[in-house]
Amino acid sequence: MSDAAADPVQLVPGNSLITETPEEGRQLAVKMARLIVKFTQPDAEVRGKLRQAYAEDAAVLTAVTQTVATEFATIAAANNYWK
Repeated sequence: MSDAAADPVQLVPGNSLITETPEEGRQLAVKMARLIVKFTQPDAEVRGKLRQAYAEDAAVLTAVTQTVATEFATIAAANNYWK
């Protein structure tokens, strides 16, 4: 199990939500959603064991898409919707 104090998770990569394009913003949203899972469950072995269960659960997969959509909305707003 990793020590969160010794291996902190940077929840906002590069400490910025600013991206050049909407595509980069969407990729950042996915990365941020993945990072919150790592932050919530820092043990990589446990995450690996759980992966099969959630990979085949439609409700969990839908929740993931909602999380990414929320992250993307935040990033889009921070980028003034790339106007």
